[in-house]
Amino acid sequence: MGSGALEPGQLLPSMRELAVRLSVNPNTVAAAYRTLRERGVIETDGRRGSRVRPKPATTGREYIPADVPQGARDLADGNPDPALLPALAPAFAAAAGQGDREPVRYGAPPVEPELARIARAELTADGVPDGPVAVASGSLDAIERVLAAHLRPGDAVAVEDPGWSGLLDLAPALGLRTVPVEVDDEGPLPEGVGRALAGGARALVVTDRAQNPTGAAVTASRARALRSVLQGHPDTLLIEDDHGYKMVEQPLHPLAGTTHSWAFVRSVAKAYGPDLRLAVLTGDPVTVDRVLGRQRLGPGWVSLLLQRAVVRLWADGAVDARAVAAAYGRRREALIAALARRGVAAHGRSGMNVWVPVPDETGAVARLLHAGWAVAPGARFRVGAPPGVRITVSSLAEDEHENEGEIERLADAVAAAVRPAPARRYG
Repeated sequence: MGSGALEPGQLLPSMRELAVRLSVNPNTVAAAYRTLRERGVIETDGRRGSRVRPKPATTGREYIPADVPQGARDLADGNPDPALLPALAPAFAAAAGQGDREPVRYGAPPVEPELARIARAELTADGVPDGPVAVASGSLDAIERVLAAHLRPGDAVAVEDPGWSGLLDLAPALGLRTVPVEVDDEGPLPEGVGRALAGGARALVVTDRAQNPTGAAVTASRARALRSVLQGHPDTLLIEDDHGYKMVEQPLHPLAGTTHSWAFVRSVAKAYGPDLRLAVLTGDPVTVDRVLGRQRLGPGWVSLLLQRAVVRLWADGAVDARAVAAAYGRRREALIAALARRGVAAHGRSGMNVWVPVPDETGAVARLLHAGWAVAPGARFRVGAPPGVRITVSSLAEDEHENEGEIERLADAVAAAVRPAPARRYG
């Protein structure tokens, strides 16, 4: 594989066949395949055999080079609007002062008590079942720890398609197989979830709100349907990602508690700043205990200075969640409406992204870039879903009149990119 003799996606011989060919013990081949699978070089799909992975498991989709030329508007990065983020200096100064008065020492509790109290109160208010609280270094760190606590290389995990590129890269890096589940504006389709779980998927990851890249948000009726499916598969590991906390307008409809093993993750990155690498995790006692136990053997804990700064941000009301959600909502809805006037369908019920289905993804991205707009290619977020592009609206001007109709100009460019003029015929 390292020499390139085996192509990405190529089927490997069975372990028995290769053992005969190499005149070695089948256990030796099995151990080699297991090592390759754990390192993310190959993937195994039950009786269908093992194949070379399409790309190394550690090559993140978000980090595939995509240069934005000077002068082009970057609507591909997925970042929040800096103007909507709170000032961090006062919160960190207060947390540092507390640390000076009461230095944190080895053996201190890994979770700041006040952070756990506030987080647990808000989770309860949103209908998330009672459970212990842990703290991780962001959503993906929390999800990785939960998956590793329950699954083993070769296990299958059901993921949204299109879905978060970080998760789509993480699962294979852990040696897990991804089973794509179709998504619409209300979240994962229940029938798709049912097929995935009936087919052997041991875990399901659901984004409750501000789904990346489509902006889907799980509705009350969809949550009821998903709970019904999960009740038929009580041994499923359910992970919910609420990274849109404090920056979405849609209410939460959690699924947590429907299965024996579950985890609910809330990140502060989108509403308070990407550099605040902190996510609150709750779940059933066994899951949280396993996460905390493994965390003790690694980093030990997430900085209490950081935890205390987040507590201060929460206590001070540093983010007006309604105002932030409304600001992103106005931009998102304005773009969707402008596209609709041009006959272009788009999706985005919540969050800071708009998903536009396109017939030719590569061509659409190239034409938009030529017109001065950089958008994210849907390939970063898809497993088997149809092509599309993701447009991050956080940096778009809200008032199109004061800003020379930026959203209207973008809509014109998207419409032209999706439906390019037919080629002229000569002769």
